[in-house]
Amino acid sequence: MAVISGETLHVHFLGTAGAVPTPQRNASCLMIRRGSDTLLFDCGEGAQQQMMRVRTGFTVDAIFISHWHADHYLGIFGLLETMAFNGRRDPIRLYGPRRIHEIVSIIRQLNQGLSFPIEAFELSDEEEILFDGYRVLPFATRHGCESFGFILAEDERPGRFDREEAIKLGVPPGPLFGRLQRGETVTVTAHGEQILITPDEVMGSPRPGRKVIYTSDTRPLRKWPDMAVGSDLLIHDATFDDLEKDRADEVFHSTAGQAAIAAQVTGAQRLALVHISSRYTSTANHIQDAKRHYQGEILFPNDCTMIEIPFRD
Repeated sequence: MAVISGETLHVHFLGTAGAVPTPQRNASCLMIRRGSDTLLFDCGEGAQQQMMRVRTGFTVDAIFISHWHADHYLGIFGLLETMAFNGRRDPIRLYGPRRIHEIVSIIRQLNQGLSFPIEAFELSDEEEILFDGYRVLPFATRHGCESFGFILAEDERPGRFDREEAIKLGVPPGPLFGRLQRGETVTVTAHGEQILITPDEVMGSPRPGRKVIYTSDTRPLRKWPDMAVGSDLLIHDATFDDLEKDRADEVFHSTAGQAAIAAQVTGAQRLALVHISSRYTSTANHIQDAKRHYQGEILFPNDCTMIEIPFRD
């Protein structure tokens, strides 16, 4: 049965700093709220304070950690403690590279008063994690250690309902319209005969769902997953401007220009540049570098920025 999806899709940039936070930028943390689900991608120190500032609450369903560098996971300890103080009882799922089970064991030892279970899952390259109406695809990145980026991709949506064609076939306006849109076959009476009307007679071609990609820390990828094509938003490491390309290569990060090339190659609708080194007090060069390679919309989100991802049609 087809699912009619009208869920909101909000991206909250809770932490956009490089390895060292600044007074303006916290360590890496990205929140995606899809309908009633809330997912965190990385959880640097100070994440819970950022959640308070943007008033999202602490009802997180799953946390995905891209790699075991401290600026991407140290916030987990305090966040889980706060959840326990608030009386959480529901399990929380933690996904991460190898050693995720070891990390969860340490969390349990340090926080023995936790009031809820922690479920640990080890990430695997391009092994989909299914949710209700969407999926998360981890993919291997290039950061000098085992590291992952993530693609959140919604399921296809039903095509447009052709109201006039349905009436022409003898379907009266009302509940039968809804059943056809949900993928059900209906029976109508026309000229004294019962006729079956199938959804494909009144529904257009399926329409793609929305798609968000988060690379976390990485050098430019040599090959992207097939699912990466045509995202609504690509959130890419842009630690350095292009003048520091050699330094970026040395420490397994990307420049703003390289992030823009990735957006161009994958056909992203919008590009957001994150993980900015603390050496920069201005992002003017980053934006200029990106514009040389990519003609789409370029975003440079501050901490606590929220972007809503609309349906394309």
